[in-house]
Amino acid sequence: MSYVIVYNRPWCKSLAKKLEKKTGKSFFAIDNKEDLNKEYLNDINPEYIFFPHWSYIIPDEIYENYDCIIFHMTDLPYGRGGSPLQNLIIRGHRETMISAIQCIDEIDAGPVYLKKPLSLDGSAEEIFIRANDVIEEMIIEMMESIPKPILQKGEVVKFTRRNPEDGNLSDTVSLDEVYNYIRMLDAEGYPPAFFRIGNYKLEFTRASRKVASVNADVRITMESSDE
Repeated sequence: MSYVIVYNRPWCKSLAKKLEKKTGKSFFAIDNKEDLNKEYLNDINPEYIFFPHWSYIIPDEIYENYDCIIFHMTDLPYGRGGSPLQNLIIRGHRETMISAIQCIDEIDAGPVYLKKPLSLDGSAEEIFIRANDVIEEMIIEMMESIPKPILQKGEVVKFTRRNPEDGNLSDTVSLDEVYNYIRMLDAEGYPPAFFRIGNYKLEFTRASRKVASVNADVRITMESSDE
């Protein structure tokens, strides 16, 4: 019996090997869109395909032919859509749920297998690493006894995927908001929060909240065409 882990973020890189070691089952890792195809998956013939962190649309030929389980960082149906972590922090949430759902044609609308709590304290990278540990536990629990998925209940709240310009600190109105902007984008593969001053772009990481200030590392680059 084989399983597949599909991801496109570095903190998921060791997940397949860790699960293989803990469960004694065969796990295969896919980290690019090209390998997520029927031909490759037919050779593996997986029992389930798990998507712990995948930023792309899953082709219908995949979820129609295999049992695909997506992990989404909100208490669904609240927070369907893109950039869940950033949208949660912007809205003032300090904790959330990771929802394991069945992949269907409507984004993040599939029935729910399982939910587990997750703290939103710390930087985005710290949160994602912590989420990866929770997802590992969820996968093991579901492998032991896959629960019957239950239709989502409650008010549907949709999130819009944020773009790099949304990280502009000039849009903030308080030090708490500055701190949240910096930490929610502080992860590998995400464009950091920034200020523009003339031809300079200041990018911020490693923020810490003090009583009357926010301390952070800053990277300064030139944006002019004659740099």
